[in-house]
Amino acid sequence: MHGVAVSYSPSPDRTVPVPATAVVAALAALGVDATGPDAVRAALAARERELSERLLPPTVVRWTSTPGERTSPAPAESATPDRPDPSVTPDRPDPFAAPDRPDRPRPSVTPDPPDPFATLPPGTRLLITTEQGEERDHVDDLPPGVHRVTATAPDGRTTDAHLIVAPDRLPVPVTRSYGLLAQLYSVLSHRSWGMGDLGDLAELAGWAGRAAGAGFVQVNPLHAAVPGAGAPTDPSPYRPSSRRFPDPVHLRVEDIPEYAYADLRRLGALRERAERLRADVLDKGALIDRDAVWELKREALELVARVPLGPGRQTAYDAFRAEEGQALEDHATWYALAERHGPDWRSWPSALRDPRSEETARARAELAPRVEFHTRLAWLTDQQLRAAQRAAREAGMPVGIVHDLAVGVHPQGADAWAQQDHFAAGMSVGAPPDAFNARGQDWGLPPWRPDRLAASGHAPYRRLLRALFRYAGAVRIDHVMGLFRLWWVPEGSPPTEGTYVRYDADAMLALLALEASRAGSLVIGEDLGTVEPGVRETLRRHGVLGTSVLWFERDWEGDGRPLPPERWRSDCLATATTHDLPPTAARLTGEHVDLRDRLGLLTRPAADERAEAVADTAEWLALLGSLGLLDSPAAGPPGTDEAAEIEGFHRFLLRTPARMIGVWLPDGIGDRRPQNVPGTWDEYPNWRLPVSDAAGAPVALETLTTSPRLRALLEVVRAGLGAPEA
Repeated sequence: MHGVAVSYSPSPDRTVPVPATAVVAALAALGVDATGPDAVRAALAARERELSERLLPPTVVRWTSTPGERTSPAPAESATPDRPDPSVTPDRPDPFAAPDRPDRPRPSVTPDPPDPFATLPPGTRLLITTEQGEERDHVDDLPPGVHRVTATAPDGRTTDAHLIVAPDRLPVPVTRSYGLLAQLYSVLSHRSWGMGDLGDLAELAGWAGRAAGAGFVQVNPLHAAVPGAGAPTDPSPYRPSSRRFPDPVHLRVEDIPEYAYADLRRLGALRERAERLRADVLDKGALIDRDAVWELKREALELVARVPLGPGRQTAYDAFRAEEGQALEDHATWYALAERHGPDWRSWPSALRDPRSEETARARAELAPRVEFHTRLAWLTDQQLRAAQRAAREAGMPVGIVHDLAVGVHPQGADAWAQQDHFAAGMSVGAPPDAFNARGQDWGLPPWRPDRLAASGHAPYRRLLRALFRYAGAVRIDHVMGLFRLWWVPEGSPPTEGTYVRYDADAMLALLALEASRAGSLVIGEDLGTVEPGVRETLRRHGVLGTSVLWFERDWEGDGRPLPPERWRSDCLATATTHDLPPTAARLTGEHVDLRDRLGLLTRPAADERAEAVADTAEWLALLGSLGLLDSPAAGPPGTDEAAEIEGFHRFLLRTPARMIGVWLPDGIGDRRPQNVPGTWDEYPNWRLPVSDAAGAPVALETLTTSPRLRALLEVVRAGLGAPEA
């Protein structure tokens, strides 16, 4: 009744019960007491009473056209197990048994309930206030949007609900295209201040579109980070302070119009320091130091922000503040308070932990100049993000910039503070044990409460999407399965002792379709790993593209051999590798095994791992050779002619029906080092490496774009798409 699973099935023939403690904790985080049989009976009675009194659920979805056969295969998972939960102590009653109640239907991945309006009592009156402010008394022919509906039954019962009207399919690629995949911080130019910035992104997109015929550039999440306070900032772009607002560390300071009117002497001194920082990375092998970059940029932005805006820009700034409203004020207030009290709001004075308290309002007024500064930074970053997308489209890219949406936010950060009523206290998002990680995973990200989302019409999610689509030609959703369910891990428990909690996927997808359609943007779902039955089918039906990575595409239900290109799915972004995997050159030479061995990450003898890696690569190269995709098959072990073999892998991707082909930018110059090694922290410089060549020497953007090896690879891909050569 609350979407909390008491068992799950990692494979069709295996059901795993979750600990009763995890279920009780998850329910408690949803405001439900299930600590014993009496509490369970009371909670069930209260829930049934609530459902019987409501005429409509809190959020209702109506698709503007029928999305085909809206049926759902029965999933392996269930919220009510077929047999007693063995984790419950046998000498006391099972608190989840709910005796004397008939078995409830097993929930499906995409529920197909009756139209809730059709089941209203006869004579029920409707008052619908559309998003556009019009009032109607019927649900037919409503415009797309999120509307408010009030239903009043003849017996006097009244219910308010949110009504999402959305197109049944998202925009899909009009033409097949290829693009570059890059971690923006790693792509430094001789103009950036020690890490790649939005000026570099615009330059990369302009070059890739005009000179290489690319259709898109996909980057890492550019969400606002939690600032450091003595300790280094968490460099992971997947643990942001806020997903709603971008990080000003990516600003190209010189491109801000007010820069020309600021204190140029002091700005010049800062630029000299930035040049030394950049040289340390590009010439001396230093790691990217985000904190050092931000220290310089913050000082420069303080100077720039003192320059009054001209009338036109002031009007644009005012419009941005009005559009973003309370969310922007909260965001800027958190950063102002963090400067004074540290970046973990949970350790602030108790009154300031509440964003709506009188003390917080007084602090906001007292810190008004700092709040204004961080508000201005959010607007400036938004402006440069839009400029990068314009540059991409002007360069002929049909898609442009593909932005990455992280699965959650840092528990210390701005979103967790401002939206704490929407987050499940004492819970963290992760993953259950699987074939790749027997201990499960805890990502340290607080999950949204599905009940609070539904009650608000999924307002935080809706506003997040609207902000992101403003400057995105497409959005990649990390762990897209999270639209359906997330693995909740109680605080203090290992990841193995969590449980799945279900979300309203219909509402989440409807809002995704609504905002993507309004923006004319594509959506790519990262659906790698274990995926619940029916999820990929549901996403495909609504136009969400999947993600297919070459090394994972095998005939797992057959002989386990590499999957031939004609058997790949078409509705996907197909790539050779990702930021969490070894670059293709390292895979070919086996250096990725050596790295994992040095880091102590192997679970088997290194010799066994190397033998398996060699066999894996040899199988793929044999398939490429049999298809004639290698110009001159090398007479030697994998990696003998790595540039030609990498080109062969991309020819293979072009043989698949995939609508989008992604080229990992470091693959174009033979980079060996992965950007991130999951399972490591200080042991490896995750998220701090510049793009480098085969010898490990950092390569600046200006040099990258003239690389014969990169140009040759991109010409192979461009020719395979049928585009004219440059």
